[in-house]
Amino acid sequence: MTPTDADHTLQALDEALALVSRDPRPGAAGTHRAAAWPQAREAAARAGSAVRPRTHRVPLADALGEVLAQSLEALTDLPSFDTSAMDGWAVAGPGPWTVRPGGGVLAGSDRPEPLADGEAVRIATGARIPADTTAVIRSEHSRESGTQLHADRTVLTGQDIRPRGQECRSGDLLLPAGSLVTPAVLGLAAAAGYDELATRPRPRVEILVLGDELLTEGRPHDGLIRDALSPMLGPWLTRLGAEVTATRRLGDDPEGAKALLDAITCSDADLVLTTGGTASGPVDHVHPVLQEAGAELLVDGVAVRPGHPMLLARLGDKASGQDAVRHLVGLPGNPLAAVSGLLTLAEPLLRALAGRRQRPRYTVPVQGDVPGHPYDTRLVPVLLTDEHAVPLRYNGPAMLRGVAAADGLAVVPPHGAHDGQDLEILDLPWVSGGCFT
Repeated sequence: MTPTDADHTLQALDEALALVSRDPRPGAAGTHRAAAWPQAREAAARAGSAVRPRTHRVPLADALGEVLAQSLEALTDLPSFDTSAMDGWAVAGPGPWTVRPGGGVLAGSDRPEPLADGEAVRIATGARIPADTTAVIRSEHSRESGTQLHADRTVLTGQDIRPRGQECRSGDLLLPAGSLVTPAVLGLAAAAGYDELATRPRPRVEILVLGDELLTEGRPHDGLIRDALSPMLGPWLTRLGAEVTATRRLGDDPEGAKALLDAITCSDADLVLTTGGTASGPVDHVHPVLQEAGAELLVDGVAVRPGHPMLLARLGDKASGQDAVRHLVGLPGNPLAAVSGLLTLAEPLLRALAGRRQRPRYTVPVQGDVPGHPYDTRLVPVLLTDEHAVPLRYNGPAMLRGVAAADGLAVVPPHGAHDGQDLEILDLPWVSGGCFT
């Protein structure tokens, strides 16, 4: 069997099982109340936006990748004095000019002596302009003859002078609250006189990997498989702007279920992320534990392949106020299904918790026909070229080979897409420029 045949066989099996377990037609037996994929993402974003934001003040260097909790207003004029935009000569009046003896005016030096009419003095880029200066002449546009300076082209009043307040005046709004702190924002804040910023801290995430069949090292053997999620989820969440506080492994036995209950009820994280145990198998403890913890299920299954058993729950006592509220995202245990859950529920939730805008949506025409699920959205790893999204093989729920080579995941509607059809693309955070870390 060729790899392509194998892919088609896996897909056909997945769809056949889906038809048995979930037929969304009204009145169909065994209907699963899964949320439509777009509505699930919207629910996650709303859940994060409803949480009262935390804020703190941090030094500039620690604010990178966080979101401004307050607007950034100029603490001074920029520039705060008239400065030279070029290396050259500061001149007063019409030329030719007499060169002032002695050294020139350097950046960072004290206030220079005013210029007399017909006088010129050397000046460096960024240096304070002497009083009564008419213009700055670039070095390459001038020539000296003894003590005289001549211009090689017409001199315009004010040329190559950055006047005080050219960029902003003290008190001007530079950036609104909610802006992401990028390296450029750090530079602007420093130039405007800030030593620290009021920001919303990164959401805290605790990862709980469930399963007795997972190995932490070595090759798979005797029915045991390597834990592919622990090495992947922490860095992925960090690139999404989260602070990962811990990654722990819990068993599938009753002790593991008790540990899960303790973890989700006692965690100080904003988001508890679990892997596995979200279906209805004999050792799938997530639903019973959430019920025991008094959690509110916001999303219980999503009509998406892979990853349909994913869920989103709100934890905490509403009576004690919004500050006590935290969330749990339950990811399926299969690796690509877990990636689907990350992009469907965790990313929009985390962006909202951090105060960041949701990613702009965009589409790309797909190259070739893409098979679809009869009822559900499919997320398919793709490479992005200058013109197309190229679907990748190895896109089964348990496979990482496709997404490891991908630039993003294409959102394929029910029944599939035809060659050239525009599909929404979910960027992978390391390709699209995720949060600065």
